[in-house]
This record gives sequence, structure tokens and C-alpha cells, in this order.
Amino acid sequence: MLDTTDTNTAIQPGRIPTGVDGIDDILSGGLTPHRMYLIEGAPGAGKTTLALQFLLKGAEIGEPGLYVTLSETKAELVAVAQSHGWDTGRFTIIELLSDEGLDPRYEQTVLHPAEVELGETVRDVIAKVDELRPTRLVFDSLSELRMLSQNSLRYRRQILALKRYFATRACTVMLLDDNTSEPGDLQLHSIAHGVISLDNLVHDYGGERRRLRIAKMRGIRFREGFHDMTLKTGGIEVYPRLIAAEHHTDYSANPLSTGTEGLDALLGGGLVPGTNALIVGPSGVGKTTTVASCLLAALRRGEACVYYLFDETRPTLLRRSINLGIDLRPYLENGLLTLRQIDPAEISPGEFASDVRKSVEQDGARFVAIDSLNAYLQAMPGERYLLLQMHELLTYLNQRGVITMLVLGQHGIIGEVQSDIDISYLSDVVVLFRYFERAGEVLTAITAVKSRSNGHERSIRQFRLGSGGLNVGEALRDFEGILSGLPSYRGDTAMLPGTGGEPASPAG
Repeated sequence: MLDTTDTNTAIQPGRIPTGVDGIDDILSGGLTPHRMYLIEGAPGAGKTTLALQFLLKGAEIGEPGLYVTLSETKAELVAVAQSHGWDTGRFTIIELLSDEGLDPRYEQTVLHPAEVELGETVRDVIAKVDELRPTRLVFDSLSELRMLSQNSLRYRRQILALKRYFATRACTVMLLDDNTSEPGDLQLHSIAHGVISLDNLVHDYGGERRRLRIAKMRGIRFREGFHDMTLKTGGIEVYPRLIAAEHHTDYSANPLSTGTEGLDALLGGGLVPGTNALIVGPSGVGKTTTVASCLLAALRRGEACVYYLFDETRPTLLRRSINLGIDLRPYLENGLLTLRQIDPAEISPGEFASDVRKSVEQDGARFVAIDSLNAYLQAMPGERYLLLQMHELLTYLNQRGVITMLVLGQHGIIGEVQSDIDISYLSDVVVLFRYFERAGEVLTAITAVKSRSNGHERSIRQFRLGSGGLNVGEALRDFEGILSGLPSYRGDTAMLPGTGGEPASPAG
């Protein structure tokens, strides 16, 4: 799992932190204090964990907290907190299922929700709040209160009574609800000051996808829509939906060298900050090695780089690069290079985008490589809007002045070659690789078919890999039909002298 914790969320004046930085970010600075909020979601969605983080954050800033539970025992809550390494001694837990209940004289017998009148339960809660005077309160859960009410009118009246009471007590309240009401019943939404909905999605393969949505929040401008989240040891992490327009910075747009003279010439001077380059070609043609070579040039300039590997392992990339004269190990050791091996079946698009954002904003990355888009996009077929999310991510990187390189594999070797997806319209630069046959040999051609930022060559050049790295040769002006894989030679001299018998090098 990626570490995408963001501790830089600014809490606005007149707001309080929720205990989850991502939610504070979505809310543009936290919750309005002294209001009642509804946290809704199916069992297991993370409501209890969010509530515990809310109380612990309050304890951290000197706000006493109270957890009132009708659904779980105190021992169960303590066990949940301990699984995250949290100390429940920092706030008060009152359970209505215990022999003690809420009576300060502890004279009542077991207070099971089915055996207690609603009015008595509410009075006991109020009495305990008057005694402890908490600044933060969690009520878990409303399903038991709904059961005691027996009808919706009585239930609504009791919730309104609680809201009026807490409004005079300088207390911020979270009401937890597990969606046991009738479908379409929104009376709680109308009463609560804000509503946070937690959701689980189960795909045919891979882990569950969790997401969060602010369904309502009075008086606060918030980021609408669904936001990916994870629930793991240490609590909930929320990854706010990326909006590229919020992240523009000024940067120099002068082209930077790729480290290979022929490739620089092909691209019209090199790679331009604030653009992305799509490297397209069949398997084994040299796409990954080209990215690694460009990355090495950036590292030698002292630029921080991050390389996301979806297809292969770190050892494989490092070993193959060394064999081609591209040694990345010194930059891993000094921290200038970060290699992240990603399992796309276990990561959501929002979590990935959040990690990229952290690499850029906190670690200062100026060069980002994603290898490959095939693995990223195909491993999450249930995600309907991956291309839109990728578009937003690439726009964000462009706004930050980052050079981005994307690898896209194609089906086929010689002749007709196809891609499962077309993402070229999102790319500023498209570099195309092709195999072609010549006198019993399979050779490689490279060309730049698109460049938005500067003029580029229209020529097709020969591409070679060897122990010295990349070599982008002269234009293949005497050949026709190279991109089809079946060229014809129209020149008067010997074809490509000096290439015969050259052993194939490992390529990506």
C-alpha cells in the first residue's frame, strides 16, 4: 500500500479538523464546530473508525470527547482502537448495553435497546453530556434509536430534540447510521448540518474499493463527487479527487535534453517541462529503456524523479538498465530517484493520483514515468472513468511543470500493430517505435509523430540498443513503408552498413 499521508491540510479559522486530512482537504479546511453531522454507510464501511479518529483528533487539540454506543460494547470499541494502535483512554466511552449504563449510580440492569423506552435513553444521554460537557460527541448508532422510536414521526422528533439540545452545549456531534432506514428516506439528511456517505465497491478481482462522498454540507464550499479512500491499520485515508486547475505554478518551458543526441534532434530539442510524452510500440522494442535513459539524463541534472512500475519488478529494471549502460543505483541510494512497484489490483485510481501528487508537491519530483498504461488501465476494468482520471492527472502534472513519460504497449510485432486503448489525444508528444525487416534481420525504427510544444522532425530514424545505451541514427530516407513493417529499399547504396550480425540487446 502506498504511503500518501498528507499532513499539510490547512484548517481554516472557525473550523475544526475531522482527524482525517483528506476529508479536511475536501471540505476546504474542516468542519463547522457546534453542529450535528451524519456519517452513513453500510456495516464495515468505516464509520466507527472515522468516529474514533474524530475523537482522537479532538483529544490532541484539547477538546474532550464522548463516545455513546448502543450497538457495540466498550470492549469491542477498545479492540477496534487497539488494532490501529490508538489509546481510548484519551476520551470517554459510555455503552448503553452495559450493567452500568448511563446512570451515575450504576443501579440499572442491562439496558438493551429493545427493553428501554426511547425517552429514557435520550434523557440518559443528555444527563451524561451535562455531566461531562464534551466538545466532541459520537452517537453510535441511529439504527437502535430508530428501532426504539417504532415510528418515523417519533424518531424525527427525538432527533430534532437532540439537535436543539446540542446546539446550546457548544458540542460537535457525529451521528452514525448504517442505512437501515427505508430506501429514499432522507429525513436525517434534512436535519443534519452535514452528511458524509461511505461506500464499498466489490469487483470480480482484487480488493474492495472504498469511496467517500460529501452528500451535504451547509455553509461550506466542498469538493463534490466521490473520493477514493482506504481503511487500514492506522485508520482511514481519503484521497481527494484531483482538480488540475487548482494546482498551477510558474515554470521554465525551455526544452531539456533526453541524454541522446539523435532523440533530441527528433524531438526538436528535447523534452519540454509541463508536457507529457507517450512512448508507443510493440513488446521488446525499447520503450522502457528509452524512458530509463531520459530519466538518467534528468537525474544527472540533479532533478528528482519518480518511476511507477506496473509491469515489472525493480530488480528486473535495474539489472537490464545496467546491462545497457544506464546505472540508476547511485540515484536510488542518494534519494534523488524513487522507484515504486505498483500492484494495480490493490490500488484505486484516487490513491495512485494522490501518491503522484505527494511525489511532486512534497518530494519535489520534476520527472514522472508511468510504465505502463496498459497494466494500469486494463487491471481496473470496473473503473468506468479511468481515462478521465488519467486526463486530470496529466493536466495536473503539466500545470506543475513536470515532464511526464508514459509507456503504451501494442499488440503485434511485424505488420499490423494495434493498441487496446487510444490515449494519444491526451499526449503532448508521441514517439512511435516499429520493427521492420531488412535482409533477414529485424531492426527498429523510431519517429516522433506529434509534438505540441516545439517543432519536431518528420523523419524516421533507426534505433539501436547496446552496452553504451541508446543510439538514434540517421534518417532512413532510402526506405519506404517502414511503419508498415514491410519496407522497400529505394536507395543506390548498400542498405544500412555495419548493422549486420549485431546481437540483440535486452529491451523494454
